[in-house]
Amino acid sequence: MPTPTLSPHDEMNVYASAEARFEIAARKLGLEDGVYRFMRYPNKEITVYIPITLDNGRLEVFIGYRVHHSLVRGPCKGGIRFAPNVTLDEIRALASEMTWKCAVVNIPFGGAKGGIICDPGKLSRGELERITRRYTAELIEWFGPERDVPAPDLGTNEQVMAWIMDTYSMHARRTTTAVVTGKPIEMGGSQGRHSATGRGLLIVCDKAMAKFGKRRGDARVIVQGFGNVGSAAASLMHAAGYKVVGIADIHGGLYDEKGFDLPAVENWVLRQHKPLPDFPGGGTPMSAQEVLFQPCDILLPAAIENQITSENVHRIQASILCEGANGPTTAYADEGLDAKGIFVIPDILANAGGVTVSYFEWVQDREGFFWRESMVNERLKDVMEHSFDEVVRYSEAHAVNNRIAAYMLAIDRVAFVLKLRGIYA
Repeated sequence: MPTPTLSPHDEMNVYASAEARFEIAARKLGLEDGVYRFMRYPNKEITVYIPITLDNGRLEVFIGYRVHHSLVRGPCKGGIRFAPNVTLDEIRALASEMTWKCAVVNIPFGGAKGGIICDPGKLSRGELERITRRYTAELIEWFGPERDVPAPDLGTNEQVMAWIMDTYSMHARRTTTAVVTGKPIEMGGSQGRHSATGRGLLIVCDKAMAKFGKRRGDARVIVQGFGNVGSAAASLMHAAGYKVVGIADIHGGLYDEKGFDLPAVENWVLRQHKPLPDFPGGGTPMSAQEVLFQPCDILLPAAIENQITSENVHRIQASILCEGANGPTTAYADEGLDAKGIFVIPDILANAGGVTVSYFEWVQDREGFFWRESMVNERLKDVMEHSFDEVVRYSEAHAVNNRIAAYMLAIDRVAFVLKLRGIYA
């Protein structure tokens, strides 16, 4: 097995960071060389070219990707993102992270991820629908409830999932709701799905606070990102008694030691659609990244990857880092977090509430019986609390930080099933 290495030039490459962490965990597990090589590489990578006639009559070709990382523990599971900066390396990394995320919370999925290089903000609804349907048609043989179950991600939503479900169903000649998750409730979506990732973040933060004997009311929280994940996490934590002192979105950030009135912030940003930095309810304006470096007890980056790096990790002033986004911390920054004694709840555990409730949605679709939201939330709480405890125990037993412990736990679970199944040849 190779020695884990990460070139300084690769620090911002999310795939390089994911590989470096995988190698460290695999080495500490003493993973056999053949098993290591099997698990390191994805099952398949698919590139599709999507010709679309735009509203102005011009023909444009968009590039799309879908990566299946692992099918060892079950069907592939992972979101589809629409963004102008999508790369195959990014999709590879996120697919592998989904494998480990599903294994950490012990749900029977492997990892996948997809993306289309486009700017959804510059496309009409009709253009987005045509892109989505053609992308789905190109991948129709790989999608399916027992093969690959997509979900929303950056730049996509429940409407996009509805188009995927309909396109797949038209080709299958039957309505197949379990082919995607994150759908509208009226089409087989699950209660509690919209706030699931944010609720999961609240649950693991509660567990971390209890571990250190702290109370919610004494904790100052900073949330970077005010999309679906960040806004839900901030709102739920505020309602639970935490003091949210810092918030940020794509327009900028605000910091106020007295805390924010989150319902008023939500009304300003999500209902009135006004820029967060212009919020009239107080706070010192600053950049969206600068808000990460303000004093707090819990720092919750829920925006995009590579926000905490080797160049700025020394500026973090939090006791607990709870990663709401995928890959908000580079592998090079991990050592700095350890040196500062920051308790890290890594992304593959912290934000797994979304995929957990996606699993619940898949189960409900397949059995044709749907749960009340209270049942969804109760079962989510049980999964997240149990998973948090398992990662912390693994960390203590193997004398590693929580991130490497989470990877070790996940890799161990996948490797165990792989050995039971064997290699078909």
